[in-house]
Amino acid sequence: MMKGLREHFKEYRRRYIQLMTAVLYNCNLGGFLSGRIGNWNSKGLCVPGLNCYSCPGAAFACPLGSLQNSLQNSAFRFPFYVIGTLLLFGILLGRLVCGFLCPFGLIQELLHKLGRLLHLPDIKKNRLTRGLSYLKYGILIFFVVAVPVVRFVPGFCKYICPAGTLEAGIPLVLADEHLQAQIGLLFSWKVFVLALCILGCMFCYRSFCRFICPLGAIYSFFNSTAFFGIKVKNDKCTGCGVCVRTCKMDIKKAGDRECIHCGECIKTCPVGAIGYPCPGKSSAFKN
Repeated sequence: MMKGLREHFKEYRRRYIQLMTAVLYNCNLGGFLSGRIGNWNSKGLCVPGLNCYSCPGAAFACPLGSLQNSLQNSAFRFPFYVIGTLLLFGILLGRLVCGFLCPFGLIQELLHKLGRLLHLPDIKKNRLTRGLSYLKYGILIFFVVAVPVVRFVPGFCKYICPAGTLEAGIPLVLADEHLQAQIGLLFSWKVFVLALCILGCMFCYRSFCRFICPLGAIYSFFNSTAFFGIKVKNDKCTGCGVCVRTCKMDIKKAGDRECIHCGECIKTCPVGAIGYPCPGKSSAFKN
């Protein structure tokens, strides 16, 4: 029985970690009950993944939202804390955050599973999706950096972020009649963007993560050298390309900028050249 439980956990451990992360990020149950934004002291701390600060249940801050708010005030104070936090997460984890520690990543994967249950067309990766994977860098430069600095507005949060609309905008509007009376064009636009992301994820695996998310773009700069995450033993790798062909992300090789370190390629490698390095044992893998 214990062996069966271990095998079960090994098979679904990433999903359990994603669920536990989502609960931890949003453990303010009182906020859900009251329909109001919590004001915990812990909201001065950033979590690694995308999770809206204004979600009624949020107990921590979103690094992307914090970065934009800090850049708005960068003329008066350099955002040392937020940039330092992002650097720390990037150096340690890279896009392992996307694969394990992002609640909106979990939502995208569940939506894609729903699309398969409904027998919707599944858009596989191709040249177009690989090209679109560069779009998130443009969104990072324009909406996350330029708009806050030039217009003093958190551009991505205000005009795009579907996680904010799903986790904060819609729940708060449903709970507050005064907010319902103030619904305007901007909120309608955000709901439209959310609807497009939901549909996109049902047809195309993690489409928001792959093409739009600027937080993933930031972490991708550190991905190949991050301390944690999958590694490839070059002396064992035969270059067969099975890992690339079976991966749903737009990778060119395991561990590159588009890899979310989910570990699915570990199961498919015919020579066992991919794995998670064991701490203190650079030559050993823990699958």
